[in-house]
Amino acid sequence: MSKLIHTKESLILSTIEVISEKGLQGLTTREVAKRQGISESTIFKHYKSKNELILAVLEYFSQYDQAIIESLKLRDYTPIEAITYFVEAYVTYYENYPEITAITLSCEGLMCEPELNAVVYNIFIKRFNSVKSLITEAKHKKVLAKEVDPGSMADLIIGLERASVLRWRMDNYNFSLKEHTLSALKMLLDAFALG
Repeated sequence: MSKLIHTKESLILSTIEVISEKGLQGLTTREVAKRQGISESTIFKHYKSKNELILAVLEYFSQYDQAIIESLKLRDYTPIEAITYFVEAYVTYYENYPEITAITLSCEGLMCEPELNAVVYNIFIKRFNSVKSLITEAKHKKVLAKEVDPGSMADLIIGLERASVLRWRMDNYNFSLKEHTLSALKMLLDAFALG
């Protein structure tokens, strides 16, 4: 059983590596098999199709989400600290595992696949709703201006993170994603802060 789990996880990690290097258009089970040093048919012993393998990648990609949300509940953060922690947790993860950012940037393409659409949507909406609820709490506690629309602000924060990730990848990881993103987030939050 342990070998089976190891093989499945290795396939997931190789798939992420291929997507990071070649994009979704370059992802083939043949390329994943080649990197694993196995036959392509071995992949299909573990996953019935390429989309099933991608579903496993999406599950792997989103496994961190619940841990971040639970961690927020256990800490006594102010609303702004909570928003910052949420973003910082992701960008720290991304800095430590740059290949995974390819999945973040591939979500739109993955939504075109009917088998993957709902999973991608649920991952995105869970993250969006988490940020939105933190912003709503910040407004409720009168930390952010009353004009702030929580949904629009969540879009700005998620967009900031994604744009930072894209630029970081395009610049070949030549700056600190964490420092850049948190600095920009602080500017954004300060612009709408009360007091």
